[in-house]
Amino acid sequence: MTDSVFTLPDLGEGLAEAELVKWLVHPGDTVAVDAPVAEVETAKATVEVPSPFAGVVAELHGAEGSTIRVGAPLITFRSRGGSGNVLVGYGTGEGPGRRRRQPPPERPKIVSPVVRQLARRAGLDPATLVGTGRDGLITRADVERAIEARRTPDAEGVDRRTGLPVRRREPLTGVRGQVARNVARSRAEIPEATTWVDVDATALLALREDMRRGDWKPGLLALLARFVVAGLREFPALNSRVDVEREEVVHLDGVNLGVAAQTELGLVVPAVRGADRLSIRGLDAEIRRLTAAAREGTATAAELSCGSFTLNNYGVFGVDGSAAIINHPEAAILGIGRVHPRPWVVGGEVVPRRIGQLSLVFDHRVCDGGVAGGFLRYVADAMEAPLRAVADL
Repeated sequence: MTDSVFTLPDLGEGLAEAELVKWLVHPGDTVAVDAPVAEVETAKATVEVPSPFAGVVAELHGAEGSTIRVGAPLITFRSRGGSGNVLVGYGTGEGPGRRRRQPPPERPKIVSPVVRQLARRAGLDPATLVGTGRDGLITRADVERAIEARRTPDAEGVDRRTGLPVRRREPLTGVRGQVARNVARSRAEIPEATTWVDVDATALLALREDMRRGDWKPGLLALLARFVVAGLREFPALNSRVDVEREEVVHLDGVNLGVAAQTELGLVVPAVRGADRLSIRGLDAEIRRLTAAAREGTATAAELSCGSFTLNNYGVFGVDGSAAIINHPEAAILGIGRVHPRPWVVGGEVVPRRIGQLSLVFDHRVCDGGVAGGFLRYVADAMEAPLRAVADL
């Protein structure tokens, strides 16, 4: 018997690392060729990684939740005479006296596990696909074109519940599928409560315009982010998470501020690491960098999964308020709606002011309404008197 080390394969699409979400095998398990051994998440999708070896699992490399680079060891197998059939795009090392096994010429060329899983979930036979990549490689675009070609009412049939024709079906895969699983888990596990307040942001918008007269033009979100991290310093219970298995609240030292970003792949939440240590200028630069990376699909898995508290500007969609879903396993999410002119009472008189609504959704296991209300009022007061707040930070 010889040991064989299975390294994390190239997942395609220029990705160099993946987060290990879940092990599907344990030491001592017997694994067959092509059997799924781990579930990993990249910045673009969550996929199951199949094994190119048949043998007994000797060692698992990496803990669930850790980030593993492509080419790093994933699993060590005690195998009998080497690997089984070579998966396209994986291959095995060539030892003394061993000839490298080649896949049959007619085998469909799908290198990326992401593409392989997309085709499988869509019910596509790889043998029927035409590859447009180098040497006939089947790419993600090839699979997506094949899926789109099938999306006609005749092919999709009739919806059993309503009796209406099905226009198209959209598999819950990739980022959209991961978001669906996260929000479902959040709703199922977290006893959430919501509190909100209307805020007079007139002075804050005036301060932002005054700051924009120079070469730096800060966004409103950067100012709000600075007030949020200051508020979390005063009300740290909201910067925590619940460890269900150990039945304890994990209080965190420092803030990784998640910023919700709508992209073509769905809603993602890249996080500003060490946001509590950054100035408004630093926060502004990092928020712009991360949201751009998220929309371009280049944000790393670590950046998309390290948040401790989330800030969501749903006002960009033209809505006033929302009861958002907490980004599991965090303890809270703060949202701001659109800021627009409304009549407001100031000094006993009704005057036009720029009003927005803040809403805080929080995990009632980590704090009660007094703490949540105190944090929300802290942020609201800072927005209404921004000069004093900035001077105190």
